[in-house]
Amino acid sequence: MTSLRTITVDGSPVHVMESGTGPTVLMLHGSGPGTTGSGAWATTAQALGTSWHLVAPDQAGFGRTPIPAGSRGGLRLWTEQAAGLMDALGVEHYAVVGHSMGGAVALALAAARPRQVTRVVAVSTMGAPGAPLSAELDAVWAAPAGPLGARDMLSRLVLDQALVTESAVAARAAAMRAGAAAFASLFPPPRARWAGELTLSAQTLAAVRAPVLLVHGAEDRVTPLKTAALPMLEHLADIRLHVLGRCGHVPALEHPHDFRRLLSCFLGRERGHN
Repeated sequence: MTSLRTITVDGSPVHVMESGTGPTVLMLHGSGPGTTGSGAWATTAQALGTSWHLVAPDQAGFGRTPIPAGSRGGLRLWTEQAAGLMDALGVEHYAVVGHSMGGAVALALAAARPRQVTRVVAVSTMGAPGAPLSAELDAVWAAPAGPLGARDMLSRLVLDQALVTESAVAARAAAMRAGAAAFASLFPPPRARWAGELTLSAQTLAAVRAPVLLVHGAEDRVTPLKTAALPMLEHLADIRLHVLGRCGHVPALEHPHDFRRLLSCFLGRERGHN
């Protein structure tokens, strides 16, 4: 059973998709315009079944979660809001799965809450020290709301262009238009500074105690394997990396069966903890 509800975190509303019961897994979406928690993770959540308690919020500035008054957004807000959400839900221990920007937030959260975060899956992750803003990510953040912008953005995210269907373009265009005002405040040009803000220091990564699984597409042009995932191997103590061939930036969409198998196997070791 999947439910949508709003949780108040530090006085600000956070829109959340929840499903299943069992060990809790917090699922954090990426930063593309029009991205939402349910949009990013609903298919994966459905396929994983009901044996996990999956929590997929719209992070501040995305979907139906506003940016709190007096804040601009950014890594610190997203990390603190994720921690506050789990506190509000009364969850003491949880795994975190994060895609792209969400991967950086997941790792920052694991460093900040070592007693709560039990495992991390960082997918096509941002956050590597010194990682530059790729031309593809710059273009994704700059994509204008509407069908043309949606098509261009989706074409950059995936390797197989057959996945850029008319229905996918229409759905993303609608989501982009709905969230255009909030998104415009998150990554204004020059955008390299926002990529820099999402990088994590070696000290932060060294503070991550939880086992970490990196999942990355070999042909990811948005967060390239060489600059995004490989540097993480030098900084994370308990780390493993799975690279998917013929895959761009969205493994959950491009290789759904492999992705769910990796997720289930890695998180399955967790069952005795929560």
